Amino acid sequence: MCGITGWVSFDRDLTTEATALDAMTETMACRGPDARGTWSEGPAALGHRRLAIIDLPGGRQPMSVPTPEGTVAMVYSGEAYNFTELRRELTDRGHRFTTDSDTEVVLHGYLEWGDAVAERLNGMYAFAVWDGRHDKLVMIRDRMGIKPFYYYRTPDGVLFGSEPKAILANPLARARVTLDGLRELFVMIKTPGHAVWDGMAEVEPGTVVTVDRSGLSTRVYWRLETRPHTDDRDTTIATVRSLLDDIVRRQLVADVPRCTLLSGGLDSSAMTSLAARQLAVHGEKVRSFAVDFAGQTDNFVADELRGTPDTPFVHDVARLAGTEHQDIVLDSDALSDPDVRERVIRARDLPSGLGDMDTSLLLLFRAIREKSTVALSGESADEVFGGYLQFFDEEARHADTFPWLANMSRHFGEDADVVRADIAKALDLEGYVADGYRTAVAGIDRLEGESDFEYRMRRMSHLHLTRFVRMLLDRKDRMSMAVGLEVRVPFCDHRLVEYVYNTPWALKSFDGREKSLLREATADLLPKSVYDRVKSPYPSTQDPGYARALQEQVKELLARPSHPVFDLLDRDRVRAATERDTPVSTQAARRGLERALDLAGWLDLYSPELVLG
Repeated sequence: MCGITGWVSFDRDLTTEATALDAMTETMACRGPDARGTWSEGPAALGHRRLAIIDLPGGRQPMSVPTPEGTVAMVYSGEAYNFTELRRELTDRGHRFTTDSDTEVVLHGYLEWGDAVAERLNGMYAFAVWDGRHDKLVMIRDRMGIKPFYYYRTPDGVLFGSEPKAILANPLARARVTLDGLRELFVMIKTPGHAVWDGMAEVEPGTVVTVDRSGLSTRVYWRLETRPHTDDRDTTIATVRSLLDDIVRRQLVADVPRCTLLSGGLDSSAMTSLAARQLAVHGEKVRSFAVDFAGQTDNFVADELRGTPDTPFVHDVARLAGTEHQDIVLDSDALSDPDVRERVIRARDLPSGLGDMDTSLLLLFRAIREKSTVALSGESADEVFGGYLQFFDEEARHADTFPWLANMSRHFGEDADVVRADIAKALDLEGYVADGYRTAVAGIDRLEGESDFEYRMRRMSHLHLTRFVRMLLDRKDRMSMAVGLEVRVPFCDHRLVEYVYNTPWALKSFDGREKSLLREATADLLPKSVYDRVKSPYPSTQDPGYARALQEQVKELLARPSHPVFDLLDRDRVRAATERDTPVSTQAARRGLERALDLAGWLDLYSPELVLG
């Protein structure tokens, strides 16, 4: 796992631009603390920071191969879980390897198949190839968008990087945000290709972007397609289990310490138990880690989203699976620490407004990194198998909008509550969401004879798998890589996603519960408490001390009336949130305070040029 960056400029010799390339590369130091490397030749320059996972001495980058027609050089971030099979195939075709790394396999795969190598990869990856034989840059991103990848067009080429900060370190890039970028900050819809920063774009998941002297072109090599599902229930359950066994086995491969993220929910419990069973065959134990908040288990108060605390279920799984388990217990001082908030903003390059759900994730990953370098996560199982409340909410099912937005304000607060009225009018978030929704559902195919209800549920699944999950994957990647931890996501394996997506909703919820297929496919691995547990989201602190700390920090911000955050937010509304008689203890009530602090921190750190007209 690594951080990549680079620059192609067809009108200049980039071997003279080492200072700019070094600056871009160093922004990726957290993603790759183990090694750094740069390469330049003529119009191309590549930078790399490495987190060593496989073949620790042999996987250094940038990696290049000289050919009679020109050099082919690559920077690569991610993991190809089928690199062993690809290596055998390439060896049979005459390729010779000098390392045991998957990076070299992907590079030789490009030499053999060109950008069609993407279709052959199973994994999470973002990589760029400078093909000196044809003077072109080829950028490729994995199917689900697990690894981030951005680019910025220039008059004579392109800048690229794993994160926006790498691009913004180049003097050619402007840190500019227009109303369209702000709209993405204030609504949870993740428009494909949108990068918030003006002039910047994402390499979309499942896409190849090629830049040559004639310009930029894209090719989609994978999309989520509608297909008939003919397997019966038993066959479907067996297929899901078979896929999960293979996926976890592949994703446990590493030359560094591994662990799992265990929340006590169905997803992470099934994954942890599978990993524990597979490692036990080799006489190994799996490490597991969970986040908890000081005093929360003993003083937990149920609400509409979270009916039970996680810790008792976590411990049930750890005992049954025999893991080496550790709870990472956080207090309100750590969660509200301004320095931690700053690290979150730097990691994400954006003000997320998710408050303690981001700071706790960063602190969890920082603690894990002291003992492990690779962690398996249950992320995306809810999107794949249909686990969220909205899948069972009639209002959300019939809403003419993104289903997770139907009840979002009730659960998480409404950003517009603290936005200035004139800015809210200019943003027109309602119109932006409506336009995005129409675009998102326009390309979802319907099976012949599919009922209205089944098609409605297909659309919900498609929206979660192509929009919602990308926000969560980006969050998890940024928080983990900020501390040099690689997080793998088994439930994002494209084979599993394709298979379950096309399974009718009647099968996905055959017992009237969420994630029926996953529950039955892994029933033999689960304690009864987890088998029977209702879905509970990522935890949030209930400590009123956290809310009081937010209020005090926002009061300090209000004492700076000239701060640029008040070009966006209504000071009176923000002040009102700090003057409540009782502490703000729910996520919905805290959202405005967290949004104000995140926006202010982002403006302080990045000083973006805001174009509000």
